[in-house]
Amino acid sequence: MASAVERTDDLVREYLIYRGFTSTLKLLDSEIKTDKEKGFRVDKIIDQLQQLIQSYDLTGLKEYWAYLDRRLFSRLEDVYRPTVLQNNLRVLFQSSPQPVLLSFDNEVQRVTSVQEESEQLRQQLFALQGESRLKKDEEMVHHKLPQYVQHMDRLSDTELDLVSSQRNVNMTTPSRNFFSTFLPQGRRVSGKTSPGPQSSPTQASLGRKDPAATSAQVHHSEKKNDSDPDTQTEALSDQTDSTNQTRVCEVGGASVEQPFIKLSQEEYIEHHSSIMHCRVDCSGRRVASLDVDGVVKVWAFNPIMQTKATIMSKSPLLSLEWAAKPDRLLLLGSGVGTVKLYDTDAKKNLYEMTIDNIHPRILSLACSPSGTSFVCSAAAPAAQSGVVTEGEARVSPPVSGQLLLWDTKTVKQQLQFALEPGPVAINCTAFNHNGNLLVTGAADGMIRLFDMQRYESALSWKAHDGEVYSVEFSYDENTVFSIGEEGKFVQWNIHRSGVKESEYLLSQDAVGPFVLSGYSGYKQVQVPRGRLFAFDSEGKHVLTCSSNGGNIYRLNKADAGLESVLCLGGHKAPVVTVDWCSAMDCGICLTASMDGKIKLSTLLAQKP
Repeated sequence: MASAVERTDDLVREYLIYRGFTSTLKLLDSEIKTDKEKGFRVDKIIDQLQQLIQSYDLTGLKEYWAYLDRRLFSRLEDVYRPTVLQNNLRVLFQSSPQPVLLSFDNEVQRVTSVQEESEQLRQQLFALQGESRLKKDEEMVHHKLPQYVQHMDRLSDTELDLVSSQRNVNMTTPSRNFFSTFLPQGRRVSGKTSPGPQSSPTQASLGRKDPAATSAQVHHSEKKNDSDPDTQTEALSDQTDSTNQTRVCEVGGASVEQPFIKLSQEEYIEHHSSIMHCRVDCSGRRVASLDVDGVVKVWAFNPIMQTKATIMSKSPLLSLEWAAKPDRLLLLGSGVGTVKLYDTDAKKNLYEMTIDNIHPRILSLACSPSGTSFVCSAAAPAAQSGVVTEGEARVSPPVSGQLLLWDTKTVKQQLQFALEPGPVAINCTAFNHNGNLLVTGAADGMIRLFDMQRYESALSWKAHDGEVYSVEFSYDENTVFSIGEEGKFVQWNIHRSGVKESEYLLSQDAVGPFVLSGYSGYKQVQVPRGRLFAFDSEGKHVLTCSSNGGNIYRLNKADAGLESVLCLGGHKAPVVTVDWCSAMDCGICLTASMDGKIKLSTLLAQKP
């Protein structure tokens, strides 16, 4: 009942904010604070009674007990009075200390439970051994099963057709280069070959087949179905579908299959305005999303999509970040110089920290992997917000800002980082895997790398013409990737003073500013705030924004460019932020758009 009351209160608050009834909202909040029934939460009522007892407030205790008796106890029917008394006595007896001799019953139950669990594990072991023998017998007759057969029982009919078509294409493609087997992983033979009709870049990007192999396959189909014209036509149709579905390309005589299969795509529709941030927690169980109205939704997606908490702040919210330890805590940065630490399980604010009144806009938050501290980027007020009309001009000079380190245990500021050549607004921040390095991207186009053991700047370099919108460490953490205002996606070597290793030019749909057209020619423009790209678990693929979803690219060498491998569509408005979680067995890709919709795509990786 307590959870239902709290949820109802949140819905009423949301409705009052929507209607603009601020005075009624203030009156509701004041009455909730003085609510003697504490929202029907037993723990709160017990805390109030204990507080009155510990403060020796006998008069207040009598008045509060009389209120509870008049409001609750007097309504209890006589038939339930013995039950209440029995429950109280049982709690007393169970909590009182007992001699060891009386605990034999619990010991018997524990031993019985362990025996039952042991029997279940023994049965599972026998079953696994039986399956292992069957697999060995099958391998002796049919040799080792190819990889596309693994987990086939978990795939749907469409995906089975996809796997089957991949098998057909692979049987017609030449094998890999023999010498590549003996080369080290980092020095395999490049996919480039001499120009020719069978390995041209156009064929590789469009997934065309080798003409000779295709001719041989068609000839084999005609020979097999020579007596049945209908069967022959059906075989050619299946062959065409196979080419369109698998997107297999041949580069240098080796077939490159699509690395991911999209198993499903779900939609979260609880937001009513454009999304700014959308992040999955460290465990991969929950998502926190923030829209431009300052509404935060915490929701789960396994086994079903379900909203766990709704946070509505009186002050505008600009940034959010999940805490690393424990992962139930959420950091929320506002536009009035404060950061809130919110407990998503208890659904309450634990702390509210005042960061800086001179720099009130909290643009970025990053929590250390150890969970003991977090980095906060505070910026001076800007002449415009994150969402403007297209006719408004953007602020050209970089605004002033600070980069601060806060201790999560003492809830106090530890230090302020020195920003050279001068104070500037930091747009994005990211830690490496152990928290020893921090990389930041600023409004002056600079990337700064900080040594978090010495708390000083280790490297800094001019990265982009304009602001740096998003920055992340690579998988091996020898480089960092960044996206800038000019539309470039760049990889930088951090061991060679920020030497550029690769550079890719992205479209405006992936970088922003993002434009949403409305009625009567009105256009809404949103400056990037959240993460613009995210990597898979192995760092070989990157997810970026697009006009109607997200694009997944394979990261190749600089001269090879970005290779598109999968498009995650489904949106009717531009996608403004993305995230990719690999904590689960299947990868989870999040794409959030300007119409408040969030798509959750589940991907199955195709291991080579």
